[in-house]
Amino acid sequence: MVASGTFGYAREMAGLVTLSRLGGIIPKTITREPRPGNAPWRTVETTGGMLNSIGLDNDGIDAFIEHHIPYLCSVGTAIVVSVAGRTHDEFVGMCRQLDAVDGIAAIELNISCPNVSGGVDFGTDPAMCERLVSDSRAACRLPIIAKLTPNVTSIADVARGAAAGGADAISLINTCQGMAVDWRRRKPLLGNVLGGLSGPAIKPIALRCVYQVAQAVSTPLIGIGGIATLDDVMEFLVTGASAVQLGTANFYDPTVSMRVLDELPDALRQLGASTVAEVVGTLVAKPVSKH
Repeated sequence: MVASGTFGYAREMAGLVTLSRLGGIIPKTITREPRPGNAPWRTVETTGGMLNSIGLDNDGIDAFIEHHIPYLCSVGTAIVVSVAGRTHDEFVGMCRQLDAVDGIAAIELNISCPNVSGGVDFGTDPAMCERLVSDSRAACRLPIIAKLTPNVTSIADVARGAAAGGADAISLINTCQGMAVDWRRRKPLLGNVLGGLSGPAIKPIALRCVYQVAQAVSTPLIGIGGIATLDDVMEFLVTGASAVQLGTANFYDPTVSMRVLDELPDALRQLGASTVAEVVGTLVAKPVSKH
């Protein structure tokens, strides 16, 4: 799949990628009301990745349903809608509204955005996460995916909350909080001071999170974080992810998903497998201590 916020609303990529080959598209996160986003600068290139502080800039759920869903549902692959709410009730209300829209395959709850006020509250408290997932699950018939933040003491505890709430899958991970500074001007480079670090720099963190959560829950996992090559994809699969999302790599190599799809069958054959499911969670490693 391609990760939310890195693929626009798919129209932008249609001339570069065969959209129907993708396992799924997660368009840019939507909110209840339109949001102007954060002040510039919003992105900063950094060692091994990028910092972003977009602030969930979007036109709101009603405009998304009217202007983007018809096109997205025509491209020939699964559309997973990413939603973010300021409150518990906003999340649940958006799930209920989207349940009435034809063509959507699943909803990804963005409870882990570090660039908005309150953006990670539901993804840092296991009990709040469980309640939100449970009520979102009850509000619609669509599969519910919980997207978690690494900016917590124990991501496994939050994942247990998501699983207890009935999440159909768990996405790991959203960006890691970071910042960039212009020391000569003695000012932060991002308009919002702090932003989310993505790209190859966070892949070891994302792999660690997938490994820990795979030991904690039986819910299917979706790996995200620094995935840019076939080797990256295979590392996440054997570590315990049933699927992956390519994110930052889309910015500097828009055709990366096509290349990975071309290379995947041979990589599976190298492990004596014919399907992705056969290699998921096959990592041979001593379990991490629970203490």
